Amino acid sequence: MIIKSKCKKCRRTNQKLFLKGDRCDTQKCAMVKRPYIPGDHGKSRRRFSEYGTQLNEKQKVRYTYGVSEKQFKKYFKEAIEQKGDKGDFLVKKLESRLDNVVFRLGWGKSRSLTRQMVNHGHILVNDKKVDIPSYQVKKDDVIKIKENSKKLVLFKDLKVSLKKIKVPAWLSLDGQKIEGTVNTNPDFENLKNIGEINMIIEYYSR
Repeated sequence: MIIKSKCKKCRRTNQKLFLKGDRCDTQKCAMVKRPYIPGDHGKSRRRFSEYGTQLNEKQKVRYTYGVSEKQFKKYFKEAIEQKGDKGDFLVKKLESRLDNVVFRLGWGKSRSLTRQMVNHGHILVNDKKVDIPSYQVKKDDVIKIKENSKKLVLFKDLKVSLKKIKVPAWLSLDGQKIEGTVNTNPDFENLKNIGEINMIIEYYSR
């Protein structure tokens, strides 16, 4: 049921959101088998209104990061109170979530998995356990896996798989120590394919 639910989110937005890790790169992916909107009229590919397009873009980004509507709206409210680029601030809030940073470092194949890692207390920030997925990391923060947790099957062969990982420019990774560092704040310049953030700003500004 969980797999079907996540796959429907991709089909609703008509885009692969890679919510199931490796499964999304196989022929089992719902976007390969049924690349249309769920429901009787999905195959007709109905055209969205301007509002519908903005809503779809918002849902696409929200599903990608696994953020609730309440949390997403909170980020937006904080963004509009800031001076400067509101979209830049929203991107920073989403990308700086601890569960997303652990995902970007390649320690889990999906954000839902890295969210569980954080929830279960496997992740340290500056040598202190942090079990809140929405925790906002800051420049120079060092992220590690708790030493006892490294023995779990969950992290088996991680050093080998990390050799293939390329992390974003705002992060650095020591694959041998399995340790990540936040070099700077994420922004539009070093993030690609995140979504049309300006459309999301317009959606909530109505």
